[in-house]
Amino acid sequence: MYADIKAIGERIERESGFVSALLSEMDKVIVGQRYMVERLLIGLLAGGHVLIEGVPGLAKTLAVRALAAAVETKFQRIQFTPDLLPADLIGTLVYMPSTGEFTTKKGPIFSNLILADEINRAPAKVQSALLEAMQERQVTIGQETFKLEEPFLVLATQNPIEQEGTYPLPEAQVDRFMMKLKVGYPSRDEELEIMNRMAGGKEPVASPVVKPETILAARDLVTEIYVDEKIKQYILDIVFATREPSEFGLDLDALIAYGGSPRASLYLSLAARAHAFLERRAYVTPEDIKAIAMDVLRHRVIITYEAEAEELTSEDIVQRILDSVEVP
Repeated sequence: MYADIKAIGERIERESGFVSALLSEMDKVIVGQRYMVERLLIGLLAGGHVLIEGVPGLAKTLAVRALAAAVETKFQRIQFTPDLLPADLIGTLVYMPSTGEFTTKKGPIFSNLILADEINRAPAKVQSALLEAMQERQVTIGQETFKLEEPFLVLATQNPIEQEGTYPLPEAQVDRFMMKLKVGYPSRDEELEIMNRMAGGKEPVASPVVKPETILAARDLVTEIYVDEKIKQYILDIVFATREPSEFGLDLDALIAYGGSPRASLYLSLAARAHAFLERRAYVTPEDIKAIAMDVLRHRVIITYEAEAEELTSEDIVQRILDSVEVP
C-alpha cells in the first residue's frame, strides 16, 4: 500500500505542474481572492460544478472567464435574465419549410466550461433546464439525447437572494453543485492593487496554458489518491451528523430541516482528493476534509424556521458539527 501511495505521489509531482501555470495566468487577471481561485481549480480537477455567491463587483464573473481563458477549451457565457427560456439554454427543434422536417438547433449548453452568470435572475423553469446536463452530462432535445463533451463544468454566479430581482434556486439544482462558495470583499491592499492595475484602462487577459487532455488526465489521477478507511468514516460521521445530530451528541434536531444527501459524502470525498492534489499529496488527511467541508455542505443543510428565528445560518450549523465530530 505504501509503495502505491509513493508511486501516486511521484506521478502527482510529475503531472501537477500545470496547476502553477494556471494559478500564474489567473493571477494576471485576479487580485487576491485566492480562496475562490483554488476552489475553482478543485471543481475543475474533481469535475464538480461550482456555485459562487457574492455581491456585485467581487470578480466572480472575471475569475471564471480567466479560468476559461487559461484552459484551451470551448467556453460559453450565458447571462441569466427573467425572460430567458429553457430553449435558450439547451436548444430546440426548428421546422425547415424547404424539407418539411424538424432539425435540431443546439443551445449554448453544448460547450465545455459554462459560465451561468447571475443564475438566480432567471425563474425556476429555466434553472431546471440545467438539471439533466449537470447530472447526466447529456441533453435531451425532442426525442434525441446528446452527450456533452468532457470536460463539462457549470460555474455559476449568483447575487445574495435578498437582492432585488432574484429567485431562490430549486433544491434539486443546488444539490447538483459540488461546492457553494461565499466570496467576500478584497483587503485594502488588494483593492489598491486593483485600482493601480485598472488605471491604464486595459484589462489584463489570461492566455491558454493547459489543454483539456491534461485536465482529464489529472482527474483520473485525483480519483487514485488514497483515502484511508478512518477518513471515510470521518466523512460519513460529518454527513450523518447533519441528518441525525442527536446520535452525535448535538442538540441540533430542531434547527435542521434536511441534512446532506448522499451526494454530500461523494463530493466531500472527491473534493478532498482534489484538495490533496493541489497540496501535492497522494493521500487525504482530516485537514483536507475540514478545509473543504463548509463549501460542500453549506448549501445542503436546510435549516428550520426556528433556526432562522435564532438568527442561525446553515454555516453556523455546519461549523458546530465540524467542531464536535471526532477527528480520526
